[in-house]
Amino acid sequence: MSDFFSELSWRGLLYQQTEGAAAHFAAGSVSAYCGFDPTAPSLHVGNMVPIMGLVHLQRAGHRPLALVGGGTGMIGDPSGKASERQLRGVEEIDANVAGIRAQLERFLDFSGSHGAQLVDNGEWLRSLRAIDFMRDVGKHFTVNLMMQKDSVKSRLEGGISYTEFSYMLLQAYDFLELNRRYGVSAQIGGSDQWGNITAGTELIRRTVQKEAHGVTLPLVTTSSGTKFGKTEAGAVWLDAARTSPYQFYQFWVNADDADAVKFLKMFTLVGHEETEALAAALAAAPHERAVQRRLAAEVTGLVHGASAATLAERVSKVIFDRRIDARELPADVFQTLVTEIPCARFAGEGAINVLEALERAFALSRTAARKLMQQGAISVNGEKLAAEALEIDPAGAAHGRWFLLRKGARDVAVVEMEG
Repeated sequence: MSDFFSELSWRGLLYQQTEGAAAHFAAGSVSAYCGFDPTAPSLHVGNMVPIMGLVHLQRAGHRPLALVGGGTGMIGDPSGKASERQLRGVEEIDANVAGIRAQLERFLDFSGSHGAQLVDNGEWLRSLRAIDFMRDVGKHFTVNLMMQKDSVKSRLEGGISYTEFSYMLLQAYDFLELNRRYGVSAQIGGSDQWGNITAGTELIRRTVQKEAHGVTLPLVTTSSGTKFGKTEAGAVWLDAARTSPYQFYQFWVNADDADAVKFLKMFTLVGHEETEALAAALAAAPHERAVQRRLAAEVTGLVHGASAATLAERVSKVIFDRRIDARELPADVFQTLVTEIPCARFAGEGAINVLEALERAFALSRTAARKLMQQGAISVNGEKLAAEALEIDPAGAAHGRWFLLRKGARDVAVVEMEG
């Protein structure tokens, strides 16, 4: 195996490969591509599996091409879909392509001899003539063969339009066009792309008589059987406007112990020895969540940058550490907190009524708030309030503006003095 295959293998990222693929990669530098579907304005955490495949490809000395589907996105890949996709307009697709392009640039190095390249298949697909496509591409595929592919077979009973049925040929044509233009000889993708990938290798073999290969990566599942990348709030996006860096960090730091080591291997660049050490630490002291904390910091740093990861980590610590002194926290932590957790705002600089703050922050009744006070369950800036306390002294505000109001062990809010 080449270093690329060895790296994918130990990280649990290698699913399938065409015959001779390992030897092809071991023989020298290979140009390989992976396609990304622009039917949404942002990629999500599920897309990070093929993204990391491109990252490891480049680190092994090969040249990655990230293909955004400005052409194929107007059709939509039927793979993994139970019903027909809604067709998107050109303007929407172009806007999505621009957003995805910017996200991919965070992961790959576009400089040097093995510099990555971003390509839009709209360059050749949007001007493609139907008659030419049918003669030059369609003649190399039988309907019988196409119906054997999983992406088509799974849809036959419920129905599949000719539009989506033909998607496989468009992706195969992409592979051929990238081979002609950029010398691309391999494609990587999720395991659901196997049929589309092998269609491309076959088209290249038949039309230009060249060797081409495919490598697939696994579709990720959680140990509980739930769909990876989905939360109660919906998909976990790479776009900070859709999933904030803090929410993104929380998704990873809350990974189940049974998934944490697997995710660390798949979604970070942490090496083998350190991964084993972290796995041992998790086994010995699971309550410390060493793997999850490292996982969250690494992936958030990859996607949003080191400073955003550090801030998300600090904000997370504030929420879950009852003993933290809020007055020592930097202002940017509070500025993030007020967007992520409940915030009760008070105008002016006078003393703040404790019961009113509890009502606003946690939507409590005055009776429920008073009962919690009597139980000693309320703290401000890490200090438990006495049962008879009536006000919060504004002199204790962090940065002259904020307090952390905590109810019990888990519920926390910000009290903010405005003006």
